[in-house]
Amino acid sequence: MRAACPPLPAPRTPPTLAGDLAIWIFILAELLAFGVFFIAYAFARANNPELFAAEQLALNRDAGAINTLLLLTASYFVVRAVHAAEAGQSRHGARWLVAALGCAAGFVAIKIGEYAAAFSAGISLSSSTFHMFYLSLTFFHFMHVLLGMVILGALWLNARRGLYGPHNMNGIESGAAYWHMVDLVWLILFPLVYVIR
Repeated sequence: MRAACPPLPAPRTPPTLAGDLAIWIFILAELLAFGVFFIAYAFARANNPELFAAEQLALNRDAGAINTLLLLTASYFVVRAVHAAEAGQSRHGARWLVAALGCAAGFVAIKIGEYAAAFSAGISLSSSTFHMFYLSLTFFHFMHVLLGMVILGALWLNARRGLYGPHNMNGIESGAAYWHMVDLVWLILFPLVYVIR
């Protein structure tokens, strides 16, 4: 009597890129732009470490740390929204997107407060090399957060309508990828500009 052959394993499906290819090209271009900014900042800092260290002390590190927590929490909520859509619970995912938008709004409010304090103290792009980099880098990121909020808002509208599901994940995955890029950039920007001396 012949022994039964074990069943052949199911063919593996190759991994696919989450979201649309166009969003990944856009993300890579944005990361390249931020990378150039970060390298320029590092060179400027290396040429004048005393000035950078002294002016860094005036920054509100608590505000920066709270903003880091807000962005990380928003990313967690976005992940939960994607998982809800994968499970066919798009409308439930919409609630997670509202929570992510709330965290993003908190980031924006704190950043505006930081800018208001800096401008009231007479700080501008021409105040010093450090302030030029601080304002340029953080404002460039700030604009990406605002765009991210627009994207999250569009995802929320679509999720409320039940448009996302296991067979229609492209939109929500693309939006989530963009938001995680915004988060990643801040995780580099915050220690670089606020913390490292």
